[in-house]
Amino acid sequence: MDKSIFKRHELKYLVSAGQREFIESEFARYMIPDEHGESTICNIYYDTPDFRLIRRSLEKPVYKEKLRLRSYGTASKDEKVFLELKKKYKGIVYKRRISLNCDDAQEILENGERLPENSQIAKEINYFLDFYGDIFPAVYLCYDRTAYFGADDSDLRITFDRNIRWRTEDIDLKVEPYGEQILDRGYSLMEIKAAGSMPLWLAELLAQGGIKQTSFSKYGMAYMTMLRRSMGIRTKKVKSEVTVNV
Repeated sequence: MDKSIFKRHELKYLVSAGQREFIESEFARYMIPDEHGESTICNIYYDTPDFRLIRRSLEKPVYKEKLRLRSYGTASKDEKVFLELKKKYKGIVYKRRISLNCDDAQEILENGERLPENSQIAKEINYFLDFYGDIFPAVYLCYDRTAYFGADDSDLRITFDRNIRWRTEDIDLKVEPYGEQILDRGYSLMEIKAAGSMPLWLAELLAQGGIKQTSFSKYGMAYMTMLRRSMGIRTKKVKSEVTVNV
């Protein structure tokens, strides 16, 4: 499978420390730890000055898209990072990504330039940039991830994201991860990513643990916090069912 192109279902679950421990202890015979094991994932989400992308996404349309720049840990200026165009249509996620030097990628996006690469993915990203016009680095998001893949199905992935943080200053992948917490202590965002339907053993495991699917967006939560604060509304971290989806 070409890892620059993804097409899959992505299901999200907000789990407590106890629920996560139950899941990880029970699926040991079905899932294998990812080769990278534990990693800190750092992202810059790009948007228009009026936050057109995230506002549309929060309306839960049939089709939505977003653009982000991702590194695994703090990047150096010449390190390869991933520019990702993520689309969702009728519940199916389509992701396209290419690798670029960190400084080159950030300068291209911040200066309104276009990708020089002549690949189909570069053309899709350039079309996105032409369509939305003026975009800027809106939010930096980072989190600590534990990842697994299926022992019998490498397309099945389960990830746990904890210590999810965001900020609107120092929006640079070369700056160390830090920011304001989104989740309450002990909670993780679990994502099940599969090319096909969820295996029966996993559905049964979720039922046994009382774990229910939820709608959740890291960028969406950060944006809603910014919006509420601009209106003088107090905010708090998430520790129960949420309905923000992107």
